[in-house]
Amino acid sequence: MRSLSFLVLFMAMMPAWVLAGTNSSLYAGYQRLLNDYLMEQTLPGDGLVSAFDYSAALADEQVAQIIARQTEVLRDFDPDTLAGRDQSIAFWINAYNFFMLSEILTDRPDGKLVSSVWDYGGRVNPFVDSVFERETFVVGGERMSLNDIEKGRLLGKDYADRGWKDARVHFAVNCASVGCPPLRQQIYTADNLEAMLKDNVRRAFNSPYHLKIQGDRLYVTELFKWYEQDFSKAAGSVRSFIRQWADNDTAAEVAKTSSLDYIDYDWSLNRPSHFKGIAFTRD
Repeated sequence: MRSLSFLVLFMAMMPAWVLAGTNSSLYAGYQRLLNDYLMEQTLPGDGLVSAFDYSAALADEQVAQIIARQTEVLRDFDPDTLAGRDQSIAFWINAYNFFMLSEILTDRPDGKLVSSVWDYGGRVNPFVDSVFERETFVVGGERMSLNDIEKGRLLGKDYADRGWKDARVHFAVNCASVGCPPLRQQIYTADNLEAMLKDNVRRAFNSPYHLKIQGDRLYVTELFKWYEQDFSKAAGSVRSFIRQWADNDTAAEVAKTSSLDYIDYDWSLNRPSHFKGIAFTRD
């Protein structure tokens, strides 16, 4: 394990203008968690899945301090200092994914990991706010929910008016579930945003969790049902969106299908043991 003291000292000493200039510096703590505990696995056909080793992270005495420090950095950071579309989108994707991960690691009912994000409330207990609705995350002094970040910022009216809204964000924000597009080992930056969004969507379409074809029937992730308007506005239709961002072979196979249905979303926590038939290995 790398030294926490150096990481904390490095982040604490960085001036605000450095943090404003790069997601790499701003999200050093979050990157540490991804480096140590996230496992990516390539599937046949170059699909991609990833799992987070929550048990190993919780056994690391430094993780709680890393989360606390990263939370403080985001609390004190002014997002209005972000420069332009790519840096802003990258910032908020990282924020969403870090906050989701930190919630799983720090909010453990009866000291145990949840088996699904819905264990916190919502579908199972409609009288309790879901993990997506809780306004427990703070950026620049503003308290917000995961829905505020995803639907209010990344996919909201302000970004739409600026021409910044990008439906591919649905394949970048991670809901800590098996059925969700994978969390990536690398944080998003202005420099890698476009390449990573392209890669995420293409590789999702090569994964049976998000797209599969049986006969002339196309099965796709339920993201396309819940957010059909976003995808249709971006490309004209769900099918057009898929053909636009899939690799050539997948796009050709999709074009041969005549009907569309949805893959049941697997809300199991994205820990290695919940991915049936996949043996995750650390690099």
